[in-house]
Amino acid sequence: MNPSPGPPPDRPASASPSPTEFPSAGVAEGSSLNAARRARELADVRETVVDLLVVGLGATGAGVALDAASRGLSVAAIDAHDLAFGTSRWSSKMIHGGLRYLAKGQVGVARESAVERGALLARTAPHLVRAQPYVLPLTPEVSRGQAAVVMAGYRLGDLLRASAGTPRGLLPGPSRVPASQARDLFPALRADGLRGGLVSFDGRVVDDARLVVAIARTAAAHGARILTRCRALSLSGDGAEVRDELSGDVFTVRARKVVNAAGVWAGQLTSSVSLRPSRGTHLVLRPGALGEPRASLHVPIPGQGARFVLVLPQADGRVYVGLTDEPVEGPVPDVPEAPESDIAFLLEVLNSVLGAPVAREDVAGAYAGLRPLLSGDGRTADLSRRHAVVTAPDGVLTVVGGKLTTYRRMAQDAVDAAFPGAPASRTARLPLVGADAAARAGLPGAGDAAEAGGPPRRLVERYGSEAAAVHALALGDPALAETLPLGVTVAELVWAVRHEGALDSGDLLDRRTRIGLVGEDRAAALPAAERVLRAHAG
Repeated sequence: MNPSPGPPPDRPASASPSPTEFPSAGVAEGSSLNAARRARELADVRETVVDLLVVGLGATGAGVALDAASRGLSVAAIDAHDLAFGTSRWSSKMIHGGLRYLAKGQVGVARESAVERGALLARTAPHLVRAQPYVLPLTPEVSRGQAAVVMAGYRLGDLLRASAGTPRGLLPGPSRVPASQARDLFPALRADGLRGGLVSFDGRVVDDARLVVAIARTAAAHGARILTRCRALSLSGDGAEVRDELSGDVFTVRARKVVNAAGVWAGQLTSSVSLRPSRGTHLVLRPGALGEPRASLHVPIPGQGARFVLVLPQADGRVYVGLTDEPVEGPVPDVPEAPESDIAFLLEVLNSVLGAPVAREDVAGAYAGLRPLLSGDGRTADLSRRHAVVTAPDGVLTVVGGKLTTYRRMAQDAVDAAFPGAPASRTARLPLVGADAAARAGLPGAGDAAEAGGPPRRLVERYGSEAAAVHALALGDPALAETLPLGVTVAELVWAVRHEGALDSGDLLDRRTRIGLVGEDRAAALPAAERVLRAHAG
């Protein structure tokens, strides 16, 4: 069944490359993104009418492309910059069950989060998403009554987990632990006055930008044309005027339907939505700044009810601390800045529970993202995170709001609205690139596999079933085995150019890897990135 009114005579039988175009053992078939494929598909899209044009390649836009392509629709998806260039790469890396929304009475939003978290953990991205323990330290500032309310909320969240069908084996239930165990999980906690801790579990993604890359590549494997460095200059119900940012050429993309998934920039392309962005800032602490924590922290913000500062240890030794929720006025920047006022606020809240304070010089970097919130009254922190699909008078559909966890459901709703007669969405059970059965089976024993000559656990957690192929690149060439900051190898940069659509050093260092979050790390890795681009980007 073809859900469109009828394919144009010039639609290609398949938008996927032939197996000989991008040969590489261990690569998901048809999923490779690179400069050669971009050039070919850019030429194709000028000559055809696609069923769907998607503008924006963050998590939601890439999700829309995947949802539509997996239903048999022809798709072109464009972005002015790169995959995950905007808000999707600036998250807390949480895949959460909506406990905060439950506390605000937004039961529907909370359950939707829990359902989507379960899908990512169990089926669609188990190599990238897993359970993470969180400790809420019971300091003198947290009263016994407050602790009881928080624990009641954790238990309600566990009921949401059960109602969403997520096995307890994937997300353990909450518990209260003594002070000694709380400090065993997070040794930097202040011992004085500590009564214990409340432990809960939620989902987390290894790397939000890598999740977007996996979504986009899965869409490409289903025939979607994924075109970065293509800026939409104007939209209409039947297409867009587009500029190739590499060549400067301006051309028209014709489409039966158009979905605007440009996130915080969506309002610049249509007058049908009004957004009220808010800034979320995170700190990046140097490895060792908080010892070697085994869990994340929920640190209550004084006077803010159910709001917390999150302390999120990373596998590379860095620790992220976030996040703020501040309204942003004026033009939307391409890359938001983290102001010193946000940094000072986060350090103040963090230090309220530590034995030894973290100093400003321990902050190696900081990043900020802008939430694309629908306009409303009150503080941005109180605005609903419910998403919406809005249809403009000219037929352009805009999907806004929501959060990283629910990208898939947002995408499904957008495609349902654009093509009411299309086959049902498949994406709730469609594994992303790297998430096949072998990757799931390999995760628990990945460390043992590394000792036996298999790929290191770090690679398995980031590349899943493709980890062996990435590792083989490094083993086959000593120059590619060179290690960069965060343990990234030059082979990973080569892989990103050949298969993940990386076109410049920013793509390599800021999105395919996260080396660029710390300035000195980025500077150290830049020469290697430039060498890889010269040798492999042709």
